[in-house]
Amino acid sequence: MLIVPAAGLGTRLRTTLPKILVRVNGRPMLDWLLDLYRGVVDRAIIVVHPSFADQIRAYGETTGAPLEYQIQETPTGMLDAILCATPIVASSDASRVLITWCDQVAVHPQTVARLTTLSDTQSAALVMPTARQSDPYIHLERDGADRITRVLHRREGDRLPPVGESDMGLFSLSRDAFLGDLASFAASAGTGGATGERNFLPFIPWIAARGEVVTFPCVDAIEAVGVNTPEELQRVESYLAVRRSADG
Repeated sequence: MLIVPAAGLGTRLRTTLPKILVRVNGRPMLDWLLDLYRGVVDRAIIVVHPSFADQIRAYGETTGAPLEYQIQETPTGMLDAILCATPIVASSDASRVLITWCDQVAVHPQTVARLTTLSDTQSAALVMPTARQSDPYIHLERDGADRITRVLHRREGDRLPPVGESDMGLFSLSRDAFLGDLASFAASAGTGGATGERNFLPFIPWIAARGEVVTFPCVDAIEAVGVNTPEELQRVESYLAVRRSADG
């Protein structure tokens, strides 16, 4: 099962479209995601804002993919967006739940394949790829035992190192971790001091202190780049074009 929080507009991309329908090399981000996770998951839940839910549903019908939708009435953050899918997860027989931000379309299929293999062979609460980056937006702090103990976030005003380890906006949670641990974390999770949002990323050190978290390096650091600005869109489009050419 795949959860895609997609309740945001592409305002920083200077478009009035829902972000998940913004085109990357001529194709909506939703199409890129469907191709990337086809054969990996059998159900995809798109979390949308009510103001453009019909627009996304209408496009989703044209894809022929088995999509389901949940409404996030108020944009209170990624944590709450993910939790919108709880009733569907609870009523399913899914043993693991994948989560991806809707703009992480540069993720390499080999990264997804390794995530799938580790999710199938490990009993970890959380499996996730990471990337080493200069001038990072996110940095995962680790202790001497290599356990993630803190997430630094530029958007929240944290001071980040020149080179850091970032998440990829892609996560695989066990069923118990999603329905039990994430719910427990959410019950006491606060809001970011700068954003006023309930972020999902602080769950990473929270669960690392209580269970096993498995991380692995992605294929290419650019996979961690989300499409939030015209400049990032251009970077991702160029990367995907080169990758497609290399793949033949």
